[in-house]
Amino acid sequence: MTRTGPAQEFYSRWATPYDLLASHAPGVGRIRGAAVDALDPSPGDTVLELGCGTGANFPALREAVGPEGTVVGVDLTAGMLSRARARIDREGWANVHVVRGDATHPPVARADAVFASFLVGMLADPGEAVRTWLDHLRPGGWIALLDLARSTRPVAGALNPLFRAFVLASSPRGTRRYHGESPTRVLDRRVAAAHRKILESCNATTHETTAFGFVRVSSGRREG
Repeated sequence: MTRTGPAQEFYSRWATPYDLLASHAPGVGRIRGAAVDALDPSPGDTVLELGCGTGANFPALREAVGPEGTVVGVDLTAGMLSRARARIDREGWANVHVVRGDATHPPVARADAVFASFLVGMLADPGEAVRTWLDHLRPGGWIALLDLARSTRPVAGALNPLFRAFVLASSPRGTRRYHGESPTRVLDRRVAAAHRKILESCNATTHETTAFGFVRVSSGRREG
């Protein structure tokens, strides 16, 4: 049985407002769509989405794989999965499924594509997590990450304090300082490690920063 910790309780409690933000915030649909384009799944593919949350990426992923493909979402938080299941039922998707599980040890043996958005900043060892995800990806399959981190662009410097406030507000109590580091520094480091792992381990890699440098999208094809 999966144990429920403070982080899972926090995200379960805030699942409804999170879903509204994840689905309807200005520009978020375009950002998610661009990340799915970077993944570029083919019709009929099986896509494994890790840390699927409330299923905000399901519409774009399901459209990409078509009715003959399959989307499997994995998340550890019961409240998030409840919203995801409600989305699936509301849309009548027979080929979209969710599983409660640890994203660092996916309960799916093999997939044609692996996708994760806004997840790696929550993982203690994101580079190792990406290595594990590649093991679950068929040779020649694609992986893509979508994440937020502080911008390094001079034009966006004035917005970084606002981003820091957002990160603090969205962090569970008890995780707002990590051995003396602020959550934003930890987030930056973890996002960089995960995206670097893709760029070092895959072929045909891409990396893009958008939204004044706050959004990172990386993708690559597993060797073999």
